Amino acid sequence: MLHQIKGIENIDSPALVVIHETVIKNIDEMVRMVDGDVNRLRPHVKTHKTAEGITLMQAAGINKFKCATIAEAELLGMNNATDVLLAYQPLGPKIERLYQLTQQYPTTTFSCLTDNIDVANQIGQHFHQRGTEINIYIDINVGMNRTGILPDQGAIELHDAIQKIKGLSFSGIHAYDGHIRQSNHLEKEILCHEVFQPVLGLMNNFSSRNTKKAILIAGGSLNFATHSRKTDRESSPGTPIFWDHGYQRICPDQAYNPALFVLTRIISLPTPNRICVDLGYKAIASEDDISKRVYFPLHPSLIPVAHSEEHLILETPTPHTFKIGDILTGIPNHVCPTVALYDSLIEVKKNEVSGSWQVLARRRKINC
Repeated sequence: MLHQIKGIENIDSPALVVIHETVIKNIDEMVRMVDGDVNRLRPHVKTHKTAEGITLMQAAGINKFKCATIAEAELLGMNNATDVLLAYQPLGPKIERLYQLTQQYPTTTFSCLTDNIDVANQIGQHFHQRGTEINIYIDINVGMNRTGILPDQGAIELHDAIQKIKGLSFSGIHAYDGHIRQSNHLEKEILCHEVFQPVLGLMNNFSSRNTKKAILIAGGSLNFATHSRKTDRESSPGTPIFWDHGYQRICPDQAYNPALFVLTRIISLPTPNRICVDLGYKAIASEDDISKRVYFPLHPSLIPVAHSEEHLILETPTPHTFKIGDILTGIPNHVCPTVALYDSLIEVKKNEVSGSWQVLARRRKINC
Protein backbone atom coordinates (compact mmCIF):
# COMPACT_ATOMS: atom_id res chain seq x y z
CA MET A 1 0.00 0.00 0.00
CA LEU A 2 1.03 3.59 -0.55
CA HIS A 3 1.51 4.35 3.14
CA GLN A 4 4.68 2.20 2.94
CA ILE A 5 6.26 4.29 0.17
CA LYS A 6 9.49 5.94 1.16
CA GLY A 7 9.06 9.72 1.04
CA ILE A 8 5.29 9.62 0.48
CA GLU A 9 5.00 12.87 2.42
CA ASN A 10 6.90 14.65 -0.36
CA ILE A 11 4.35 13.70 -3.05
CA ASP A 12 2.05 16.62 -3.83
CA SER A 13 -1.65 15.91 -3.95
CA PRO A 14 -3.85 15.00 -5.60
CA ALA A 15 -1.73 12.47 -7.48
CA LEU A 16 -2.02 9.09 -9.15
CA VAL A 17 0.57 6.54 -8.11
CA VAL A 18 1.22 3.40 -10.16
CA ILE A 19 2.82 0.34 -8.57
CA HIS A 20 5.18 -1.13 -11.17
CA GLU A 21 5.30 -4.65 -9.74
CA THR A 22 1.51 -4.95 -9.62
CA VAL A 23 1.19 -3.80 -13.23
CA ILE A 24 3.57 -6.59 -14.27
CA LYS A 25 1.56 -9.16 -12.31
CA ASN A 26 -1.70 -7.95 -13.87
CA ILE A 27 -0.28 -8.20 -17.39
CA ASP A 28 1.00 -11.69 -16.61
CA GLU A 29 -2.46 -12.66 -15.37
CA MET A 30 -4.01 -11.32 -18.56
CA VAL A 31 -1.68 -13.53 -20.59
CA ARG A 32 -2.34 -16.51 -18.33
CA MET A 33 -6.08 -16.18 -18.90
CA VAL A 34 -5.59 -16.83 -22.62
CA ASP A 35 -3.31 -19.79 -21.84
CA GLY A 36 -0.29 -17.83 -23.00
CA ASP A 37 -1.66 -17.31 -26.51
CA VAL A 38 -0.97 -13.58 -26.86
CA ASN A 39 -2.36 -13.64 -30.41
CA ARG A 40 -5.81 -13.79 -28.76
CA LEU A 41 -5.17 -10.56 -26.87
CA ARG A 42 -5.88 -7.07 -28.14
CA PRO A 43 -5.74 -4.90 -24.99
CA HIS A 44 -7.45 -1.53 -24.97
CA VAL A 45 -5.05 1.33 -24.17
CA LYS A 46 -7.74 3.80 -23.09
CA THR A 47 -7.11 2.87 -19.46
CA HIS A 48 -3.47 3.95 -19.20
CA LYS A 49 -2.81 6.08 -22.33
CA THR A 50 0.95 5.77 -21.78
CA ALA A 51 4.03 4.60 -23.65
CA GLU A 52 5.12 2.78 -20.48
CA GLY A 53 1.97 0.68 -20.39
CA ILE A 54 2.36 -0.20 -24.06
CA THR A 55 6.02 -1.14 -23.60
CA LEU A 56 5.30 -3.41 -20.64
CA MET A 57 2.65 -5.26 -22.64
CA GLN A 58 4.98 -5.57 -25.61
CA ALA A 59 7.58 -7.08 -23.29
CA ALA A 60 4.99 -9.76 -22.48
CA GLY A 61 4.66 -10.53 -26.20
CA ILE A 62 1.49 -8.50 -26.85
CA ASN A 63 1.58 -6.62 -30.15
CA LYS A 64 -2.07 -6.10 -31.09
CA PHE A 65 -3.98 -3.27 -29.44
CA LYS A 66 -7.31 -1.47 -29.42
CA CYS A 67 -7.84 2.24 -28.82
CA ALA A 68 -10.61 4.84 -28.80
CA THR A 69 -9.00 8.02 -30.12
CA ILE A 70 -6.63 9.12 -32.88
CA ALA A 71 -4.16 10.27 -30.19
CA GLU A 72 -4.17 6.80 -28.61
CA ALA A 73 -3.66 5.27 -32.06
CA GLU A 74 -0.74 7.60 -32.69
CA LEU A 75 0.85 6.76 -29.35
CA LEU A 76 0.71 3.10 -30.37
CA GLY A 77 2.32 3.94 -33.71
CA MET A 78 5.03 5.94 -31.94
CA ASN A 79 5.78 2.82 -29.90
CA ASN A 80 5.94 0.47 -32.89
CA ALA A 81 2.79 -1.49 -32.16
CA THR A 82 2.26 -4.09 -34.87
CA ASP A 83 -1.53 -3.97 -35.20
CA VAL A 84 -3.85 -1.18 -34.02
CA LEU A 85 -7.66 -1.07 -34.15
CA LEU A 86 -9.30 2.33 -33.76
CA ALA A 87 -12.50 1.07 -32.14
CA TYR A 88 -14.41 4.04 -33.43
CA GLN A 89 -16.10 5.00 -36.68
CA PRO A 90 -14.06 7.94 -38.02
CA LEU A 91 -16.00 10.85 -39.48
CA GLY A 92 -15.03 14.14 -41.10
CA PRO A 93 -11.48 15.28 -40.18
CA LYS A 94 -10.81 12.02 -38.32
CA ILE A 95 -10.68 10.13 -41.62
CA GLU A 96 -7.80 12.29 -42.82
CA ARG A 97 -6.09 12.04 -39.43
CA LEU A 98 -6.32 8.25 -39.61
CA TYR A 99 -4.85 8.35 -43.11
CA GLN A 100 -1.99 10.50 -41.84
CA LEU A 101 -1.26 7.89 -39.17
CA THR A 102 -0.91 5.19 -41.81
CA GLN A 103 1.68 7.35 -43.59
CA GLN A 104 3.53 8.51 -40.50
CA TYR A 105 3.83 5.02 -39.00
CA PRO A 106 4.04 2.61 -41.96
CA THR A 107 5.26 -0.35 -39.88
CA THR A 108 2.00 -0.33 -37.91
CA THR A 109 -1.14 -1.82 -39.46
CA PHE A 110 -4.10 0.41 -38.63
CA SER A 111 -7.78 -0.46 -38.91
CA CYS A 112 -11.10 1.12 -37.90
CA LEU A 113 -14.79 0.38 -37.46
CA THR A 114 -17.93 1.14 -39.42
CA ASP A 115 -21.63 0.45 -38.92
CA ASN A 116 -23.02 2.47 -41.82
CA ILE A 117 -22.79 2.10 -45.60
CA ASP A 118 -22.60 5.85 -46.28
CA VAL A 119 -19.74 6.30 -43.80
CA ALA A 120 -17.97 3.22 -45.17
CA ASN A 121 -18.14 4.83 -48.61
CA GLN A 122 -16.65 8.06 -47.26
CA ILE A 123 -13.76 6.23 -45.58
CA GLY A 124 -13.08 4.09 -48.62
CA GLN A 125 -13.20 7.04 -51.03
CA HIS A 126 -10.79 9.02 -48.86
CA PHE A 127 -8.19 6.24 -48.81
CA HIS A 128 -8.70 5.20 -52.44
CA GLN A 129 -8.17 8.76 -53.68
CA ARG A 130 -4.79 8.65 -51.93
CA GLY A 131 -3.84 5.39 -53.56
CA THR A 132 -4.15 3.12 -50.54
CA GLU A 133 -6.70 1.24 -48.42
CA ILE A 134 -7.61 0.75 -44.77
CA ASN A 135 -8.59 -2.44 -42.95
CA ILE A 136 -12.14 -2.17 -41.63
CA TYR A 137 -14.27 -4.10 -39.15
CA ILE A 138 -18.05 -4.06 -38.94
CA ASP A 139 -19.18 -2.85 -35.53
CA ILE A 140 -22.03 -5.09 -34.32
CA ASN A 141 -24.57 -4.04 -31.68
CA VAL A 142 -25.04 -7.02 -29.35
CA GLY A 143 -27.28 -5.19 -26.90
CA MET A 144 -25.43 -2.22 -25.48
CA ASN A 145 -27.23 0.05 -27.97
CA ARG A 146 -24.40 2.55 -28.06
CA THR A 147 -22.90 1.96 -31.50
CA GLY A 148 -22.98 -0.77 -34.11
CA ILE A 149 -25.42 -2.37 -36.50
CA LEU A 150 -27.72 -5.18 -35.44
CA PRO A 151 -26.55 -8.69 -36.39
CA ASP A 152 -29.22 -9.19 -39.03
CA GLN A 153 -29.69 -8.74 -42.77
CA GLY A 154 -28.49 -5.14 -42.49
CA ALA A 155 -25.06 -6.34 -41.34
CA ILE A 156 -24.88 -8.74 -44.29
CA GLU A 157 -25.76 -5.92 -46.68
CA LEU A 158 -23.07 -3.73 -45.11
CA HIS A 159 -20.53 -6.52 -45.49
CA ASP A 160 -21.43 -7.03 -49.14
CA ALA A 161 -21.20 -3.29 -49.80
CA ILE A 162 -17.75 -3.08 -48.22
CA GLN A 163 -16.52 -5.77 -50.60
CA LYS A 164 -17.26 -3.42 -53.48
CA ILE A 165 -15.84 -0.22 -51.97
CA LYS A 166 -12.38 0.64 -53.21
CA GLY A 167 -10.09 1.78 -50.42
CA LEU A 168 -11.51 -0.69 -47.88
CA SER A 169 -10.29 -4.16 -46.93
CA PHE A 170 -12.81 -6.11 -44.85
CA SER A 171 -11.15 -7.66 -41.79
CA GLY A 172 -13.94 -8.92 -39.56
CA ILE A 173 -16.37 -8.07 -36.77
CA HIS A 174 -16.07 -6.02 -33.60
CA ALA A 175 -18.65 -6.56 -30.83
CA TYR A 176 -18.65 -5.02 -27.36
CA ASP A 177 -20.91 -6.46 -24.66
CA GLY A 178 -20.43 -3.80 -21.98
CA HIS A 179 -24.10 -3.95 -21.00
CA ILE A 180 -23.59 -7.38 -19.42
CA ARG A 181 -22.47 -6.41 -15.92
CA GLN A 182 -23.74 -9.13 -13.60
CA SER A 183 -21.35 -9.97 -10.76
CA ASN A 184 -22.25 -13.66 -11.00
CA HIS A 185 -19.84 -15.05 -13.58
CA LEU A 186 -22.17 -17.90 -14.56
CA GLU A 187 -24.95 -15.44 -15.39
CA LYS A 188 -22.51 -13.33 -17.39
CA GLU A 189 -21.27 -16.35 -19.32
CA ILE A 190 -24.80 -17.44 -20.24
CA LEU A 191 -25.74 -13.94 -21.43
CA CYS A 192 -22.51 -13.58 -23.42
CA HIS A 193 -23.17 -16.90 -25.11
CA GLU A 194 -26.69 -15.81 -26.03
CA VAL A 195 -25.83 -12.40 -27.49
CA PHE A 196 -22.89 -13.75 -29.48
CA GLN A 197 -24.79 -16.53 -31.24
CA PRO A 198 -26.00 -14.21 -34.05
CA VAL A 199 -22.47 -12.78 -34.27
CA LEU A 200 -20.99 -16.24 -34.77
CA GLY A 201 -23.59 -16.83 -37.47
CA LEU A 202 -22.41 -13.69 -39.25
CA MET A 203 -18.79 -14.80 -38.86
CA ASN A 204 -19.55 -18.09 -40.59
CA ASN A 205 -21.44 -16.27 -43.32
CA PHE A 206 -18.64 -13.77 -43.94
CA SER A 207 -15.80 -16.30 -43.72
CA SER A 208 -17.46 -18.52 -46.30
CA ARG A 209 -17.52 -15.65 -48.80
CA ASN A 210 -14.08 -14.11 -48.26
CA THR A 211 -10.65 -15.18 -49.39
CA LYS A 212 -9.23 -14.32 -45.96
CA LYS A 213 -10.65 -15.49 -42.65
CA ALA A 214 -12.72 -12.90 -40.81
CA ILE A 215 -11.47 -11.91 -37.35
CA LEU A 216 -13.79 -11.51 -34.36
CA ILE A 217 -12.77 -8.91 -31.75
CA ALA A 218 -15.00 -9.37 -28.73
CA GLY A 219 -15.78 -7.78 -25.41
CA GLY A 220 -13.76 -5.72 -22.98
CA SER A 221 -12.70 -6.07 -19.36
CA LEU A 222 -16.11 -6.91 -17.89
CA ASN A 223 -16.50 -10.23 -19.69
CA PHE A 224 -12.87 -11.04 -20.37
CA ALA A 225 -13.12 -14.16 -18.19
CA THR A 226 -15.66 -15.54 -20.67
CA HIS A 227 -14.07 -14.40 -23.93
CA SER A 228 -10.55 -15.39 -22.84
CA ARG A 229 -11.59 -19.05 -22.94
CA LYS A 230 -12.80 -18.81 -26.55
CA THR A 231 -10.13 -19.63 -29.13
CA ASP A 232 -12.19 -18.25 -32.02
CA ARG A 233 -11.77 -14.59 -31.08
CA GLU A 234 -9.51 -11.81 -29.90
CA SER A 235 -10.34 -10.29 -26.50
CA SER A 236 -9.90 -6.63 -25.60
CA PRO A 237 -9.47 -6.07 -21.86
CA GLY A 238 -8.18 -2.65 -20.85
CA THR A 239 -8.80 -2.08 -17.15
CA PRO A 240 -6.75 -5.10 -15.90
CA ILE A 241 -3.46 -3.22 -16.30
CA PHE A 242 -4.49 -1.01 -13.35
CA TRP A 243 -7.83 -2.52 -12.21
CA ASP A 244 -10.22 -0.45 -10.11
CA HIS A 245 -12.76 -0.75 -7.33
CA GLY A 246 -15.74 -0.86 -9.67
CA TYR A 247 -14.45 -3.97 -11.44
CA GLN A 248 -13.30 -5.45 -8.15
CA ARG A 249 -16.93 -5.48 -7.10
CA ILE A 250 -18.53 -6.81 -10.29
CA CYS A 251 -15.74 -9.05 -11.61
CA PRO A 252 -14.77 -11.32 -8.69
CA ASP A 253 -13.94 -14.00 -11.27
CA GLN A 254 -10.86 -12.05 -12.39
CA ALA A 255 -7.77 -12.21 -10.18
CA TYR A 256 -6.27 -8.76 -10.73
CA ASN A 257 -5.08 -6.37 -8.04
CA PRO A 258 -5.31 -2.57 -7.99
CA ALA A 259 -2.06 -1.14 -9.36
CA LEU A 260 -3.02 2.53 -9.38
CA PHE A 261 -3.99 4.58 -6.35
CA VAL A 262 -5.05 8.15 -5.84
CA LEU A 263 -3.16 10.07 -3.15
CA THR A 264 -5.05 12.88 -1.44
CA ARG A 265 -4.72 15.06 1.66
CA ILE A 266 -7.19 16.19 4.26
CA ILE A 267 -7.49 19.96 3.86
CA SER A 268 -10.34 20.74 6.27
CA LEU A 269 -12.44 19.25 9.10
CA PRO A 270 -15.80 20.99 8.69
CA THR A 271 -17.79 18.89 11.23
CA PRO A 272 -17.03 16.17 13.82
CA ASN A 273 -17.89 13.42 11.35
CA ARG A 274 -16.89 15.02 8.05
CA ILE A 275 -13.54 15.58 6.40
CA CYS A 276 -12.64 17.44 3.21
CA VAL A 277 -9.90 16.22 0.85
CA ASP A 278 -8.36 17.73 -2.29
CA LEU A 279 -9.97 15.23 -4.64
CA GLY A 280 -12.45 17.22 -6.70
CA TYR A 281 -14.00 16.61 -10.12
CA LYS A 282 -10.64 17.54 -11.65
CA ALA A 283 -8.86 14.73 -9.79
CA ILE A 284 -11.17 11.71 -9.88
CA ALA A 285 -13.92 10.61 -12.23
CA SER A 286 -17.27 12.02 -11.12
CA GLU A 287 -19.54 9.52 -12.85
CA ASP A 288 -21.79 7.02 -11.07
CA ASP A 289 -23.24 7.37 -7.58
CA ILE A 290 -21.25 9.78 -5.44
CA SER A 291 -20.75 7.21 -2.68
CA LYS A 292 -18.78 4.95 -5.03
CA ARG A 293 -16.34 7.32 -6.73
CA VAL A 294 -13.37 6.27 -4.60
CA TYR A 295 -12.72 3.55 -2.05
CA PHE A 296 -10.21 3.93 0.77
CA PRO A 297 -9.01 0.41 1.67
CA LEU A 298 -7.34 1.49 4.92
CA HIS A 299 -10.47 3.42 5.93
CA PRO A 300 -13.41 1.54 4.39
CA SER A 301 -15.97 3.40 6.52
CA LEU A 302 -15.20 6.70 4.73
CA ILE A 303 -18.09 7.49 2.38
CA PRO A 304 -18.09 10.35 -0.16
CA VAL A 305 -21.16 12.53 0.32
CA ALA A 306 -20.43 15.74 -1.62
CA HIS A 307 -18.21 16.58 -4.57
CA SER A 308 -17.12 19.79 -6.30
CA GLU A 309 -14.31 20.96 -8.57
CA GLU A 310 -11.52 20.90 -5.99
CA HIS A 311 -13.11 19.20 -2.96
CA LEU A 312 -14.48 15.84 -1.92
CA ILE A 313 -16.40 15.59 1.35
CA LEU A 314 -16.14 12.28 3.21
CA GLU A 315 -18.37 11.24 6.08
CA THR A 316 -17.50 8.91 8.94
CA PRO A 317 -20.11 6.89 10.90
CA THR A 318 -18.68 8.15 14.19
CA PRO A 319 -16.58 11.18 15.20
CA HIS A 320 -13.16 10.82 13.58
CA THR A 321 -9.58 11.29 14.74
CA PHE A 322 -8.14 12.52 11.44
CA LYS A 323 -5.94 15.62 11.34
CA ILE A 324 -5.56 18.27 8.67
CA GLY A 325 -2.64 17.26 6.47
CA ASP A 326 -3.19 13.51 6.85
CA ILE A 327 -2.61 11.53 3.65
CA LEU A 328 -5.25 9.13 2.37
CA THR A 329 -4.84 6.63 -0.45
CA GLY A 330 -7.80 5.38 -2.44
CA ILE A 331 -8.73 3.16 -5.35
CA PRO A 332 -10.75 4.91 -8.10
CA ASN A 333 -14.12 3.39 -8.86
CA HIS A 334 -13.47 3.89 -12.58
CA VAL A 335 -9.80 4.20 -13.38
CA CYS A 336 -9.97 5.03 -17.11
CA PRO A 337 -11.57 8.52 -16.91
CA THR A 338 -9.58 9.21 -13.73
CA VAL A 339 -6.25 8.66 -15.51
CA ALA A 340 -7.43 11.01 -18.27
CA LEU A 341 -7.47 13.85 -15.72
CA TYR A 342 -3.71 13.70 -15.11
CA ASP A 343 -0.68 14.70 -17.18
CA SER A 344 1.49 12.10 -15.48
CA LEU A 345 1.47 9.17 -13.08
CA ILE A 346 4.02 8.69 -10.32
CA GLU A 347 5.74 5.32 -10.66
CA VAL A 348 6.75 3.33 -7.59
CA LYS A 349 9.15 0.36 -7.59
CA LYS A 350 10.13 -1.50 -4.44
CA ASN A 351 8.24 1.04 -2.33
CA GLU A 352 10.23 4.00 -3.68
CA VAL A 353 9.35 6.63 -6.25
CA SER A 354 11.23 5.63 -9.40
CA GLY A 355 9.95 8.01 -12.05
CA SER A 356 6.79 9.01 -13.86
CA TRP A 357 4.58 7.89 -16.75
CA GLN A 358 3.45 10.63 -19.09
CA VAL A 359 -0.25 10.29 -19.95
CA LEU A 360 0.48 11.51 -23.44
CA ALA A 361 -2.70 10.21 -25.09
CA ARG A 362 -5.00 12.11 -22.74
CA ARG A 363 -4.51 14.84 -25.32
CA ARG A 364 -6.93 15.07 -28.24
CA LYS A 365 -4.00 15.41 -30.62
CA ILE A 366 -0.32 14.51 -30.45
CA ASN A 367 0.93 15.20 -33.98
CA CYS A 368 -1.55 13.78 -36.49
